[in-house]
Amino acid sequence: MVAPVVDAEYRKEIERARRNLRALISSKNCAPIMLRLAWHDAGTYDAKTKTGGPNGSIRNEVELKHAANNGLKIAVDLCEDIKAKHPKITYADLYQLAGVVAVEVTGGPTIDFVPGRKDSVVCPEEGRLPDAKEGVSHLRDVFYRMGLSDQDIVALSGGHTLGRAHLERSGFDGPWTYEPLKFDNSYFFELLKGDSEGLLKLPTDKALVEDPEFRRFVEIYAKDQEAFFRDYAASHKKLSELGFNPPSSRFKLAQAAFGVAVAATVVILSYFYEINRRAK
Repeated sequence: MVAPVVDAEYRKEIERARRNLRALISSKNCAPIMLRLAWHDAGTYDAKTKTGGPNGSIRNEVELKHAANNGLKIAVDLCEDIKAKHPKITYADLYQLAGVVAVEVTGGPTIDFVPGRKDSVVCPEEGRLPDAKEGVSHLRDVFYRMGLSDQDIVALSGGHTLGRAHLERSGFDGPWTYEPLKFDNSYFFELLKGDSEGLLKLPTDKALVEDPEFRRFVEIYAKDQEAFFRDYAASHKKLSELGFNPPSSRFKLAQAAFGVAVAATVVILSYFYEINRRAK
């Protein structure tokens, strides 16, 4: 599908949608599932084939039925209320904006949001998202496929500070932290403490303290919430823009190309001027 025209009116519509998302997420306490929706729409990206990614395809029935997406129809339906008020906005932009707002309204960092994603109806094959029953090598396989790093893996995992696992959706049950509607660094603090009564630790969570490179970041983020917020915001932005060429980037590329063309023209004209001067 064609990318939206990101003009002044589209940007205004984004800000109106942002306000409505704040109200919706605050009133419904649905920040965790909105963040999960944004992650799962973006997390199917394959850097080699340039397929998947944050393109709104998760709204399609086929993709919603993927095992990793159990329960996400709740978030898709909630977003339909916002979409109805702001039909110009693409689903791809709406879902990623919902993730950004979910983090912010629960006390997390401000995440830079650039609109302009185009929607797709093409669903990636099942199996591209992380499997909570797996360990270190699986995490790296999944996130490296997206083009993300070890630091991104750990920073993004910190988003589990929000929400809880549901038995009927994932086979696991319980929250990761004692305040599952507050975005902070407590996920890492609890990881380093080991097993805590009433708190969940999945195999993919335990992998973060078992692997030395992952654990290095876990220890940093457990001690320094500002460092976690800074790195989380950067990693979230990367995830939300996988395969997306923001309009600002396209404009900068066009500017650069124009500058090169002008410079080349000046050189050519100077060359011919010099030839003509010598011929006289």
